[in-house]
Amino acid sequence: MEEVGGTAAVQQRELNIQRRLIEPDNVVVEIVGRIVAGPECQQIEWLISDLLSQDEKKVIFDISGVSQIDSTGVGIIVMCFGKMKKAGGDLRVAGARGIVEEVLKMTKVDRIISSYPTAAAAVEGVAGQGKLSGA
Repeated sequence: MEEVGGTAAVQQRELNIQRRLIEPDNVVVEIVGRIVAGPECQQIEWLISDLLSQDEKKVIFDISGVSQIDSTGVGIIVMCFGKMKKAGGDLRVAGARGIVEEVLKMTKVDRIISSYPTAAAAVEGVAGQGKLSGA
């Protein structure tokens, strides 16, 4: 019985992170799982550092597959936003639902980081901003 419970706990903690290039300049980072205290959260920070080293500066976190976020997860997202801003880039969040959306609103992260209902809407928002600043 303990092995089954242990395995379930490990599976719950896993964080799956995939990135895909959208249009020429936008990277969507799909995050699935739980963004909670633990070594998994560091993957997100490392990914942002890697994207910046590749001169990718328009990043969208698609968190529609995130089932839980704690203060560490909120901190990681805000820290990644800060790194992107410092490098002259932009980070947006898309797809927050349920408890994840509530936590982002309670911590007022939604006032700092632009939030969209879907990754597609965030890509349009980034593209629209680029057109406005280029005009």
